[in-house]
Amino acid sequence: MSVVDTPAVPESSAPSAVVLDLPEVSARPESSPVAWAVHSWLQCKRLLMAWLRDPATTIQTIVYPALTLVMFWIVLDESISSFSGKPAVYGTVPMITLIAAMTGAVVSALAFKVDKATGLLGRFWTMPIHRAAGLTGRLLAEAIRVLATTLIVIAVGFCLGFRFDQGPLAALALIGIPILFGIGFAVFITAIATITEGPVLVQIVGLLTNLLLFFNSGFVLVQAYPTWLQSTVANQPMSCAIEAMKGLSYGGPVAEPLIDTLLWVGGVILVFGYPAVRGYRKAAETSG
Repeated sequence: MSVVDTPAVPESSAPSAVVLDLPEVSARPESSPVAWAVHSWLQCKRLLMAWLRDPATTIQTIVYPALTLVMFWIVLDESISSFSGKPAVYGTVPMITLIAAMTGAVVSALAFKVDKATGLLGRFWTMPIHRAAGLTGRLLAEAIRVLATTLIVIAVGFCLGFRFDQGPLAALALIGIPILFGIGFAVFITAIATITEGPVLVQIVGLLTNLLLFFNSGFVLVQAYPTWLQSTVANQPMSCAIEAMKGLSYGGPVAEPLIDTLLWVGGVILVFGYPAVRGYRKAAETSG
């Protein structure tokens, strides 16, 4: 048997290795502040996209507040305006923005319960994601939702006679009040959602929302309530925020009601912040 010599392949014709120019990957620990910010924003985007695809959330965010404002304007505007001597829309617009912030937070809390029941919270908890990102991302999404609702309600209010008579800076401050109010209420409702089961959450918050809706200075003037109830109505959180928003739009006292609003929001976050964080952690660990 003859051995056939295989011709040597020239080095120039040999296949060269392919060098890929890949970007450098900077691995950050999941507990770093940068990871917290990035993961919170991703969680926020996830919630916003889910809400945009849900017709019930769209109705709750856009249709319901706008129709409620128009209904109040048709039914109560003339009687309240004649009684107070001021256009009633300067009270009803702030009131509807705050009510929308609260009712929207309830929808978010129900979605949180769904995430827990389906095990989604548990899956996120086992992934290399910052532990606080789930809660802070939810609060950030709430703030964006409240901002969108507030702008829509104000746009409808403009068609009914609402104006920013105190300038652009006052207008920006007015828009910020419902956002702060909504964040405080979202912390409260998250704490409640982690310790209640079934329809209890809706019943509790529905009762609270109805009480605040019919006993505040945006619905009618404080002087229209019985004397023994006026102090309670004037100092409840919605009335403080409404009076601050009135002052920032139509004119009037701003400092005192604004400080009272900040105290209310800060107090709610201080009291319910830890239960919300602890409850969220427990819900994530036992999810599924």
